[in-house]
Amino acid sequence: MALPQFKRILLKLSGEVLMGEQQFGIDTAYVDRLAAEVVAVKQTGLEICLVIGGGNIFRGMAGAASGMDRAQADYMGMLATVMNALAMQSSLEKLGVATRVQSAVQMDTVCEPVIRRRAERHLAKGRIVIFAAGVGSPYFTTDSGAALRAAEMKCDALFKGTSVDGVYDADPKHDSNAKRYDVVDYDTVLAENLKVMDASAVALCRDNSIPIIVFSIREEGNLARVLEGNGVQTVVCDTTDQRTG
Repeated sequence: MALPQFKRILLKLSGEVLMGEQQFGIDTAYVDRLAAEVVAVKQTGLEICLVIGGGNIFRGMAGAASGMDRAQADYMGMLATVMNALAMQSSLEKLGVATRVQSAVQMDTVCEPVIRRRAERHLAKGRIVIFAAGVGSPYFTTDSGAALRAAEMKCDALFKGTSVDGVYDADPKHDSNAKRYDVVDYDTVLAENLKVMDASAVALCRDNSIPIIVFSIREEGNLARVLEGNGVQTVVCDTTDQRTG
């Protein structure tokens, strides 16, 4: 499917992507490569917001599953997303692109609080804005945070960069017969539990008519190819919405 021209997007990256080939933490060289891809598409005139997960450092759900208090574990996961945001900010600014990190958990010595109008001003000045710490409350994932910021910032689309090239009806790593969707509507994703994003994030995008484009960020240059209409991706949208048709 050929994608329309977008003016502003939100790019959601899973924290695991920042590990590169490592088993844990942040691979600085790999983050630099991701930053270069973001800068390349920004130079086309696109306004970019970023949200990065924290699973490469700490995942709240995993902490809760091992017996930790869920709220406490989720707050720890939020701190992990701030660390990732600061790492990406460093890589982007090494490439000469002014970047601001806004955190939903107040920590003024390292980043700004989330202030929508300030974020709008940063984008107008050509800066990239990275939103960290999810929605600032436990029991919500960074997917929900990404959907919230995409709606709040009036983004034209939410791009989710993952380790797979789209949405499948089964896990393609374990099922060779898994079917990949080119286009799928929000309600099918929710009804069939297709694991694109958590249900609250998908519903928020549906209610605000924000298409979700799922693609593999691990393929070098793929973000630009997808935006140009030459990449492989799945578009989650209202299939009657002509903006993506």
